Amino acid sequence: MPKTPPPFRIGHGYDLHRLEPIAPDGSGRPFVLGGLPFEHDRGPVGHSDGDALLHAITDALLGALGEADIGQRFPDTDPAHDGADSRIFLDAARRRVDEAGFEIGNLDATVILERPKIGRRKQELRLRLATLLDIDPDRVNVKGKTHEKVDAVGEGRAIEVHVVVLLVRRD
Repeated sequence: MPKTPPPFRIGHGYDLHRLEPIAPDGSGRPFVLGGLPFEHDRGPVGHSDGDALLHAITDALLGALGEADIGQRFPDTDPAHDGADSRIFLDAARRRVDEAGFEIGNLDATVILERPKIGRRKQELRLRLATLLDIDPDRVNVKGKTHEKVDAVGEGRAIEVHVVVLLVRRD
């Protein structure tokens, strides 16, 4: 007898990127978070644009569905993803959620870094993520935290992001 699919699924996404001076002084890419450019003298080191927030959201969505993670779906060994806009990855995950018969109930993200501070742009980030995910902004929460000068994140040498997402089966 087939089992009834659950009415909801929960996914957790995580990403961490080293931050280095922006090229040509280092190997950092321009700092992008949630698809928005930020002024900063350091940027993420990564194969794509290094948008840690969009990477963590993508993994949370794929994880909730029990699917392969972002690194498996979009490997950093594929030259096609070199410098790619992470919105491409997010859109693919969002489409998979839709195809599986779910919608996003809510998303809660925690961005951990010393600088740049995201406090003044949190509302802009929420609205941007809601637009990218095609959901109401009241379903998106973004928090900014520091790492209190502890380890690479606290020393400003890395960015860390955690995301939890709830998927709800569509009627």
